Amino acid sequence: MDLTVAVGSLRLANPIIAASGTFGYGAEFSHLTDLNKLGGIVVKGLSLEPMEGAPAPRMVPAAAGMLNAIGLQNVGVARFIAEKLPALRAFRTPVIANVFGHRIEEYAEVVRRLESAEGLAAYELNISCPNTACGGIQFGSDPRLASQVVSAARAVARRPMWVKLSPLVTDIGLMARAAAEAGADALTVANTYPAMSVDFRTRRSRLGNPTGGLSGRAIKPITLRLVNECFRAVAIPIIGLGGISSAEDVLEYMVAGATAVQVGTASFAAPKACEGILGELEHLCNSSNISNISKLTGQLGVNNG
Repeated sequence: MDLTVAVGSLRLANPIIAASGTFGYGAEFSHLTDLNKLGGIVVKGLSLEPMEGAPAPRMVPAAAGMLNAIGLQNVGVARFIAEKLPALRAFRTPVIANVFGHRIEEYAEVVRRLESAEGLAAYELNISCPNTACGGIQFGSDPRLASQVVSAARAVARRPMWVKLSPLVTDIGLMARAAAEAGADALTVANTYPAMSVDFRTRRSRLGNPTGGLSGRAIKPITLRLVNECFRAVAIPIIGLGGISSAEDVLEYMVAGATAVQVGTASFAAPKACEGILGELEHLCNSSNISNISKLTGQLGVNNG
């Protein structure tokens, strides 16, 4: 059985990747699960300067999922390189640095600083951030802005570059094409969905912020469609992300067009979720006579009724 997949030039031992923002900087989970068994690890988003994040409470349960309003808290790129990255070099699992900024120049500068650091396999640009230079509009909601930020990062990046798309768009295929044409090597589809949770007793949000991002099993059917739309729009690999908690979820995303997947919310409930899904995946592929998992990608048939 061959579980290896190729996300562009980056070859992974299996399609299970720990998602950014749900797995810390990776090494924190090393006493809870075998990091060497994972296909990849995407670290917590990195900005040019450290960020304290949003006020508490930052997470709240939702039906079949959760809302989070972490506020992109992180140690900043310099401390990541000095304090977090050295521990990750002890593992053979590819490490992907998630990068964000509030100006195009910030994305490029974070990538430029990471270029000199050893131990990274790729970058993932989070373009679901407000562009402060353009009145707060998200980079990921405007094809022109998305193209500009991807192009700026591509100009300084030698490593493969993934672009994490926002689901909050009218035509995600258009955004996928803009990112691909600007130099993206792969797309992560998709980020969380803006949502609310309120307490009628207090008349307040259950989060420290008015809104948060919805993730978990509830969003899987919606994101599955977005993955398929992107697969049909571009030729570069798609990494599916949204509500994955079982091996069946993995295979369904791959049939819809994903080359690999990221596991996020499931890790909050079970720190060994990625490892558990991988073990389940081996058994499911064996029982389903799937000898080469990569051949499943994009095999969705047309239902003519």
